[in-house]
Amino acid sequence: MEHSKDIARITAIESPAARADASALADLAPAAAAALRLLGDAIKRGADYESIVDALKAAQLHEAFAGVLDAASEAVMAELDQPDVDPYDFDIRLEGDNLSGAASDIRNAFHWL
Repeated sequence: MEHSKDIARITAIESPAARADASALADLAPAAAAALRLLGDAIKRGADYESIVDALKAAQLHEAFAGVLDAASEAVMAELDQPDVDPYDFDIRLEGDNLSGAASDIRNAFHWL
């Protein structure tokens, strides 16, 4: 009996994201985290870590994750353009800067792999 070394091969994920409202889109985050946990568990059980890391890099995972944080930063900073918001509000600017900085850190982390 021949056993495949592949734990699972995900070729596509279909979701109603394009039709969903913004609050429903947040429901995709646990699925993304679960997929990454499966990869970590596969490595612990003996899967080839180099292949998995290379696949994550090839899939541009870091850019996808950083892109979410960049978009969130832009959304936060857009709040400053609202007429009833102080354009110098420190808390809003700090949140936007933190999100942007986290995106940069994610990109930098993959740079060293």
